[in-house]
Amino acid sequence: MMQVCLNGSRTAADGVAVPLTPESIADSAAEAVAAGATDIHVHPKTPCGRDTLSPRVLAETLSAIRARVPVPVGVTTGAWAEPDPAARLERIRDWTVLPDHASVNWHEPGAEETAALLMELGVGVEAGIWSGTDGAERFAASPLGPKVLRVLAEVTDTEPSTAASSARALLSGIGTAHGRPVLLHGEDGGAWPVLRLAGRLGLATRIGLEDVLVLPDGERAGSNAHLVAAGLAEYGASRAGLTLDRPGRPSGGNP
Repeated sequence: MMQVCLNGSRTAADGVAVPLTPESIADSAAEAVAAGATDIHVHPKTPCGRDTLSPRVLAETLSAIRARVPVPVGVTTGAWAEPDPAARLERIRDWTVLPDHASVNWHEPGAEETAALLMELGVGVEAGIWSGTDGAERFAASPLGPKVLRVLAEVTDTEPSTAASSARALLSGIGTAHGRPVLLHGEDGGAWPVLRLAGRLGLATRIGLEDVLVLPDGERAGSNAHLVAAGLAEYGASRAGLTLDRPGRPSGGNP
């Protein structure tokens, strides 16, 4: 499984390649799926570019994507989009168009209630377990654990030389994860080393402009599709125990 994370909390300041409107998000999603992505994660945006759980914005964004691609589409429920846990639940209850799945960060206040409501609505839950938080411990004790769609093992270490080690530590902390599938990914400087580790371990992974703005050789990515194509190549090579020839790769990167 190769999920594409289209935009995340990035803004226009991160470059024109980051899709922010429903139309540009749908275009980017279609290109990424054509490049090989099999699942989509997106942050719906207000007109000013802020992450939102607004029912109207979510409906517009999901409808635009689904008009272009047939793959599952998921959204964030991150606390930054709605900091108040009670208000977050109200927003979700008001959704008129439902995503196929939604990520819930288990270290955030209100995670259990958010996940329970999503499950009640028939929305799959991706349990976001971030390194450097108590998310793994909270998830291990959660009665909802066996019911989640999958676990997102999210490595927050952005140092290329240590991100893979941090990923292994996070996976160890998650353990059997209630027997649920695991999607492993990193971010920024750690994105490519962690993706290669996912390949070696045979785990699902993701790539996209939410996680990283550059290709494995350090060149600025022109689109999510470029990142997906590169991600599939890196993943396949790592799975086969090979190292791709990247003459322009910055020093310090993992093979």
